[in-house]
Amino acid sequence: MPAMSNGESILARAAIMVRGAAELGMDVIVTEQYPKGLGNTVPVISTWLPDDTPVCEKTSFSIFQSETFMTALASRKRQVLIFIGVEMHVCLLQSVLDARNAGYEVIVVADAVGARCDRDKDLALATARQAGAAVLSSEAVLFMLLRDAKNPHFKIVSSLIK
Repeated sequence: MPAMSNGESILARAAIMVRGAAELGMDVIVTEQYPKGLGNTVPVISTWLPDDTPVCEKTSFSIFQSETFMTALASRKRQVLIFIGVEMHVCLLQSVLDARNAGYEVIVVADAVGARCDRDKDLALATARQAGAAVLSSEAVLFMLLRDAKNPHFKIVSSLIK
């Protein structure tokens, strides 16, 4: 993360998304690209993950080439995938394109993804959008998930954003 452009901001928004997902009881699957060399999920994120969160180590850039990810995904039977993390122009972009090709609806949380270079991130977000992914802010995604101010999770989730 220290090599990422705006790394602290990305981590803060990613943590908000993970905390919001936990509050809303959403499924989360974590993937780690070559953790022996690049390290594991950072504590500011892993702290908020439910104990039963699958963590899939991988060397392939796309998560759709990871057998452990595909097994975890298959057991959840979801139609929409929400992406956060790094690096947008490598692992995330290939995963987004593969998800779209597999028929999933895809949301990329623009302020919770990053790259070492802003230009790489921007080009990858544009490519994801052209491929049919929704590219939204963390606030927009969380309020879409809430759908109504009467949602019993509204106060907690909205307090994460403030």
